[in-house]
Amino acid sequence: MKLSLGPVLFYWDKEHLGRFYSDMAGLPLDVIYLGETVCAKRRALSLDQWLGLGRELQACSQAQIVLSSLTLIEAASELSSLRRLCDNGELLVEANDMGAVQMLIERKLPFVGGPALNLYNGHALVQLLDAGMVRWVPPVECSQGLIADVLAQVRELGRTLPEVEIFAYGHLPLAYSARCFTARAENRPKDDCQFCCLNYPDGMALTSQEGQALFTLNGIQTMSADVTNLLADYPGLVNSGADLLRLSPRAEGMVEVVQAFDQVRQGAAPPLFVGGCNGYWHGQAGMLRVEEVGLC
Repeated sequence: MKLSLGPVLFYWDKEHLGRFYSDMAGLPLDVIYLGETVCAKRRALSLDQWLGLGRELQACSQAQIVLSSLTLIEAASELSSLRRLCDNGELLVEANDMGAVQMLIERKLPFVGGPALNLYNGHALVQLLDAGMVRWVPPVECSQGLIADVLAQVRELGRTLPEVEIFAYGHLPLAYSARCFTARAENRPKDDCQFCCLNYPDGMALTSQEGQALFTLNGIQTMSADVTNLLADYPGLVNSGADLLRLSPRAEGMVEVVQAFDQVRQGAAPPLFVGGCNGYWHGQAGMLRVEEVGLC
């Protein structure tokens, strides 16, 4: 089993990003994703700087470096930036939008199919495999059973399976919108947001009127309130055919998270219980911890 570090989904400044990746460089990670996937206004690092960071990480670690694309393309300038990213000439690209898929197909380049692509059956997967996809990150709401069915379809169609990367830790990215929820929460227009996402390095918590945690707001992105954590589900992840486990960055504690997953993949017994949610993996409501409610 390989461990990957997903792209940073939150808005951190250049210094925070520098410290974070300095910490990550010495950890047993097999793949590191870089780049901005949520909002084109977040320019703590330019594409050239992301590429420079990628070269530094390649020099001091054994991890494969991948550039991740934006999930929602809304303007010609963003399309131009996407074209530059696909033409980077150095690093594999994770496509999070079908526009990126099309550009990579035109260039006959291999790519990673990111979790924002709506791939839910073997026929759709085969189309992208034939077009150059080498790794599939299923949408975060996919259960173990659904993923197994999709891979079985791919086998029935006579195709070789791609690498399968499961979102195993972090706030789940659930939806994207043209509206910026963080700016709206601070009564700011989207075009003059003053980069208020910087004030929320782990997103803005959204609760119901009764005080129940519902979601995490992250600019145009809606995320799960709780962190998903599939460490206790490690045996099922192995049996599902997963090749990689994606750990999505958070502002604090990621060193310990990576070390915990690494210890289990090296043979340590997985914990019987961990905090967070795992409902989606078991085909239940995503916000549930199924052990707590007796569903497994």
